[in-house]
Amino acid sequence: MSDPCDVIRVLVCEDQGLVRAGFVTILSAQPDMEVVGEAVDGRAAIRLAEELKPDVVVMDIRMPLLDGIEATRHLAGPEVAAPAKVLVVTTFNVDEYVYEALRAGASGFLLKDAPPPELINAVRTVARGESLLAPAVTRTLIGRFAERLLPSAAPASPERERLQALAPRELEVLLLISRGLSNAEIAAELVISPETVKTYVSRIFTKLDLRDRVQAVILAYRAGLAGGSD
Repeated sequence: MSDPCDVIRVLVCEDQGLVRAGFVTILSAQPDMEVVGEAVDGRAAIRLAEELKPDVVVMDIRMPLLDGIEATRHLAGPEVAAPAKVLVVTTFNVDEYVYEALRAGASGFLLKDAPPPELINAVRTVARGESLLAPAVTRTLIGRFAERLLPSAAPASPERERLQALAPRELEVLLLISRGLSNAEIAAELVISPETVKTYVSRIFTKLDLRDRVQAVILAYRAGLAGGSD
């Protein structure tokens, strides 16, 4: 039996009753998860998330009153002092939605037709504070929207100044993260151990006040560290 302290508290936000019931059934059946609330629109999602303080918010994109992207921005956006961990789940496999959801502060993105084990794994991944997007997905996403992330023509930017906090090796690791490499691939590229890569990644996140790899990628592009020719 799982320690109650280790139980992941989940808020499910979905306007379609059958889909919502399916999510609740799947997640409630896990020994390490508890569905603490259900929301049928974006405004209710915000209210319940602020009231219940769930570990993970499973958020649909298209909902009445307020869509999931705006609700996510309210709960996990850059101005939020204590951002929630939001997993966006939608039927819409459109890069634009992925981009907007992640920019709004979502920690991951999953399609509704993903099998139950993927949903379960996604919730656990986001609960651990990790990004759900696989490196290959990150490469595709950033490749599609890189022009939006590139810095302006100004010689300096707040993002570029933030990178000054990093040591040269940490900059190398951040660059490889921005190219979509996994920890194992970074270890092979730099000829160091995966554990050492994890240490560097942790330091980068701490120094730059980043939540996950997606934020690291976006920062790298905006600072001009990534996006140039290989």
